[in-house]
Amino acid sequence: MNKLQQVLATTLVSMALLGAVAPVSAQEVKTVSSVDLKRYAGKWYEIAKIPNNFQKKCLSSTTAEYAPREDGQIDVRNRCKTADGIDEAQGVAKVVPGSNNSKLQVRFAPAWLSWIPMVWGDYWIMELDDQYSLVTVGSPSREYLWVLSRTPTISEEQYETAINNATKQGFDTSRVVKSKP
Repeated sequence: MNKLQQVLATTLVSMALLGAVAPVSAQEVKTVSSVDLKRYAGKWYEIAKIPNNFQKKCLSSTTAEYAPREDGQIDVRNRCKTADGIDEAQGVAKVVPGSNNSKLQVRFAPAWLSWIPMVWGDYWIMELDDQYSLVTVGSPSREYLWVLSRTPTISEEQYETAINNATKQGFDTSRVVKSKP
C-alpha cells in the first residue's frame, strides 16, 4: 500500500468510527400549526416539567398566567409556593414571526435588557388540545419541557399521552417530574 492509499484508508476508517459514535442530530421540534392567543390567555396549572434552575425553589401550586397586550406581546406571570411563601416572576412574551403564534420567546429580565438575545427563552407550543385545556410546551434545545392544564390535575391517560408525544419529539422524558398541585 502506498502512502496515499494509507492516508485514504485511515481517513475512511476514522470517518466511519466518528459516524458510529457521533450523536445523530435530531429533527426540529414540531409545534402546532397555529394558536389563538386570546383562547390561550388565562391561567394554566403546571402538571409536570423537566426540572430547571429558575424553578428550583418551587414546591407546589405552580401556575402561569398569560394576558395579551395591545402591542401584540403577552404579559406572563408565573407563581408557585416555596418554603418561604409565594414566589412570583413577571415577564413578557413575543410571537416568533411566521410561526402562527405557536412559537414564542419569553423574557423575565428587565425591559432595558430586552435587546440582548440571550435574555429571551424559547416557548414552543408542541401539543394543544382543541378545547385549549391541555398543552405541552418545550424548547428547540429540548432542555425545557412543561405539561400545563387549565385544571390542577389531569387523568393518567392525558398525562401519558403528553409524555409519549414529548418522547416522540426527542425529549428525555425520563427526567420529567410531576408537579405537586
